[in-house]
Amino acid sequence: MSKKINIAIVGLGFGAEFIPIYQRHPHANMYAICQRNVEKLNAIGEAFNIDVRYSDYDELLKDPNIDAVHINSPIPNHAEQSLKALRAGKHVACTVPMATSVEECMEIVKTCKETGKKYMMMETVVYAREFLFVKELYEKGELGKVQFLKASHQQDMDGWPDYWPGLPPMHYATHCVGPVAGLLKLEAEYVSCFGSGTIREELAKIHNSPFAVESAHIKFKNSDLSAYVYRSLFDVARQYRESFEVYGSKKSFEWPLIEGEEAVIHTAKKEEHEIPERVATPDYAHLLPEEIQQFTTQGVYDIAENTHLSFTQGAGHGGSHPHLAHEFLMALIEDRDPFPNAAQSANWTSVGILAHESAMQGGKILQLPDFFNA
Repeated sequence: MSKKINIAIVGLGFGAEFIPIYQRHPHANMYAICQRNVEKLNAIGEAFNIDVRYSDYDELLKDPNIDAVHINSPIPNHAEQSLKALRAGKHVACTVPMATSVEECMEIVKTCKETGKKYMMMETVVYAREFLFVKELYEKGELGKVQFLKASHQQDMDGWPDYWPGLPPMHYATHCVGPVAGLLKLEAEYVSCFGSGTIREELAKIHNSPFAVESAHIKFKNSDLSAYVYRSLFDVARQYRESFEVYGSKKSFEWPLIEGEEAVIHTAKKEEHEIPERVATPDYAHLLPEEIQQFTTQGVYDIAENTHLSFTQGAGHGGSHPHLAHEFLMALIEDRDPFPNAAQSANWTSVGILAHESAMQGGKILQLPDFFNA
């Protein structure tokens, strides 16, 4: 177990957050970085003492020393860069979402099978302390029978760069789909979604997507469970909130309404006024190697000491970053599938893509492809 994985990080905005984690992980060698902006590439390289630097992604993939790439590029590049890396013989970790079409998701799943390489979508919420807390309650049997799951992701994306303006809400839905599917390792079978309200005309025309809010019901395969998820990105007054709620026969977990407040546990068969109880969500650094435990509560800062907007708005992503890096590395070390693997990542991503299509068709039920037997 002394093996080290040579990691290359692609994209150094949000991606720089992971550099010190890989540098300290006992099974990683933070080998190379890649950024088109050479000035920024060199600044990051100097700051973190990384000598191997690429401004051209295709050149990076030719480097035989690289075992795995961690992709943090803009959303439109995710599928293309993931496929190129897999075909170049590299394992892939990629920030969300997996791709922008169901067809690209399927291509990545099939390419993993063809190449034997591993793929992990780095979904933060399924490694956030809130999710890990609910997962622990579930595994201990404290929730009883899970009866319903619900999640939301509301965010004001005004002022974000490039491809964000006017983005259909459900095209970036993995933060709320991931936890409702991931807790019981469920496979989404079909989805129905409604749009509500309208965003400003100049935003709506960019993607021909008019809706201010999209809300979807997900039916899970071979299960009596369904889930409800909703998303908004523009022209909705709401503090940033990625919420995840689970309703069980014995206990239920509800995310706080306001950032900084405590979550609520409801316990069945108590006196009515005793049913709800506020709980502090514990940290789960103890699940990690000692060398990277500090990163569950401490932000990783870029050169200007400004955290990436997604990190500050998302309350540090629930301490998930070191858990994500650790899971990816250990899957490679132990030669097993990471969680989420390619098929799970495709399923979660495609729920959002098809949910938006459903909303544009007035809530039509749309079936998901079978990624697990592709």
